[in-house]
Amino acid sequence: MGSLIFPPYLQEGDRIIILSPSSKIDKSFLKGANKRLHSWGLEVVFAKHAGSSNGTYAGSIQQRLEDLQEAMDDEEAKAIFCSRGGYGAVHLVGKLDFTKFRQHPKWLIGFSDITALHNLFQQNGFASLHAPMARHLTVEPENDFCTLALKDMLFGRSFGGIRTFSYVCPKHKLNHKGMGEGVLRGGNLSVFYGLRGTPYDIPAEGTILFIEDVGERPHAVERMMYNLKLGGVLEKLSGLIIGQFTEYEENKSLGKDLYGALADLVKEYDYPICFGFPVGHVSMNVPLINGAMATLEVGKKEVKLSFNIEKE
Repeated sequence: MGSLIFPPYLQEGDRIIILSPSSKIDKSFLKGANKRLHSWGLEVVFAKHAGSSNGTYAGSIQQRLEDLQEAMDDEEAKAIFCSRGGYGAVHLVGKLDFTKFRQHPKWLIGFSDITALHNLFQQNGFASLHAPMARHLTVEPENDFCTLALKDMLFGRSFGGIRTFSYVCPKHKLNHKGMGEGVLRGGNLSVFYGLRGTPYDIPAEGTILFIEDVGERPHAVERMMYNLKLGGVLEKLSGLIIGQFTEYEENKSLGKDLYGALADLVKEYDYPICFGFPVGHVSMNVPLINGAMATLEVGKKEVKLSFNIEKE
């Protein structure tokens, strides 16, 4: 199975729409994202309810649905930038019409709760960008690695003149060495776990799965991973990337730390597995093309994840 459909890359002057499909956002971060994206030469448009508030959400379900549908249908827009995650994207799954989007596909950008929308877009055949959002673009400097990587990906530029996007990260004592190729899919573990058994589930076969999470207790993470194991998902993967798990307390009653418990859970698989990859609710949250063919190389000294975007 090859990559999913890549929307066109951006050029200066293209339109990008900022919206808030989940939780409400501090308007200062909307201003910051606007400033950064504008500095890239893009026409920045705010969805009607991007800065709205309805309880913890950025508007009612209908308001958020209208914003996303209008953005998807916009014939001039080339990208949809989600301001933040939180919770609420699942309200929109199953209610969106891709008819016009198929004629004018565009990049969906975001992570965390936006994983639900990534799954939806992939189920409809489109790649998307698992990447930093408004807060990151506001608080991180102009030369921030992840910000520049997102810009390079959006504009279809390569890293260092090479025709392949690739990331290299340090080895980890729990890694499984090897090389695997497959479609890169994944995101927030809790969010895509919530879509298991639905049409928006992540297909296992031929997938390099990446996972991250925030504020989840270790036994809850282990329980979700056991679901993937007992459900036959883990055994079918081509590779596994275990990213950053943050804002939790280690539970010694498990007998080991979270990474140790996960290492035990996946020790029987012979595909490459890497721990501590820079993706998650951290400042070093590298943009990933969800739905791209990728190669995961886990070696003695380092881990390399690469995907060729020039073939698309």
